[in-house]
Amino acid sequence: MQERLLRPNEAAEFLGLGHSTLAKLRVSGGGPTFRKLGRSVRYSRGDLQRWADERSRRSTSDVRPAR
Repeated sequence: MQERLLRPNEAAEFLGLGHSTLAKLRVSGGGPTFRKLGRSVRYSRGDLQRWADERSRRSTSDVRPAR
């Protein structure tokens, strides 16, 4: 069975972000991978978790290149 894709407000809650922050990230290209199904935007939990994991740091001075 295929996982249910999350709506933007559910994805924002999953990440602990505001829905407007997630929308801005989607426009700028800096956010998690999403799917565009007609006029609807959907996210997979796996993509959200991967995106969050890529931003793990050990200190505030731990600088990594932007993706």
